[in-house]
Amino acid sequence: MSTPASKTALLRRQPGTFRSVCGLSVEKFDDLLARFQPLWEATRKQRLTKRQRQRAFGGGRTHGLALEDQLLLTLIYYRHYTPHRFLEFLFGLDHTNIGRTIRAVTPVLNRLFRVSEHRADPGEGLDEERLRALFFDATEQPIQRPSGNGEQKRFYSGKKKRHTIKHQLVVDRRGKVLSVSPAHPGKVHDKKVYDRSRVLSPPGTSRKGDLGYLGTSLLIPHKKPKGGSLTEEQKQENRQHASERIGVEHAIGKMKVFKIVSERFRNPLGSHTAIFKNVAGLYNLLYF
Repeated sequence: MSTPASKTALLRRQPGTFRSVCGLSVEKFDDLLARFQPLWEATRKQRLTKRQRQRAFGGGRTHGLALEDQLLLTLIYYRHYTPHRFLEFLFGLDHTNIGRTIRAVTPVLNRLFRVSEHRADPGEGLDEERLRALFFDATEQPIQRPSGNGEQKRFYSGKKKRHTIKHQLVVDRRGKVLSVSPAHPGKVHDKKVYDRSRVLSPPGTSRKGDLGYLGTSLLIPHKKPKGGSLTEEQKQENRQHASERIGVEHAIGKMKVFKIVSERFRNPLGSHTAIFKNVAGLYNLLYF
């Protein structure tokens, strides 16, 4: 019986479709695959040779897909957040193995991208006359209604009027994501997320945020006083601040092309941080 053709090989023949389907160009996908494969093999060897394992090396169930198809499947899932049953139809793999594949690929991508939670380095080579700058912002994603009143209250976002989960992102002046905080319930205020994240940055780096970070050490826009108004100078400074911060807004918007971080999250909440970091890594791969 002949081996079915690789879905990745078939899709490579249509570069435009390739990017719309998985979010990466053929060239970016091949670059990712080349770096992913040695990590995958090392992880597999570590798992198959661990001391408590009873099967011989190479024993157990074999996977029905080539490694490039396993990576493609995971990216399609991130990009479109399709049900496993649809991917079962697309790849000819039982839907239980679809979930197994995504759960296996996700932590290896985490190791590859290495998106930090507590450190942000804006890099070298910036104009000495201009301050290095980091920009902070938080983003929320809807989740399924939690069970139990306690969990419902904890994840209910008064801002979004629904149950959400949130992350804080730190980007540099180009818009590259340098840090992603662990996931927090939607009820947690942006200031508290910032306080808990304790992001480290090089001395002399300017750190900026929006008014959600009022009360932190970040540089924020002028807040209009109650019953008063801002001066023209303050308004101009706010416009300048907004023009500088637009990079973090664009980064979040481009990340949300991957529907798994924009649509209502259906996976276990414990997996959200790993998936969100991977999407940040994919965004960086695409644009930097």
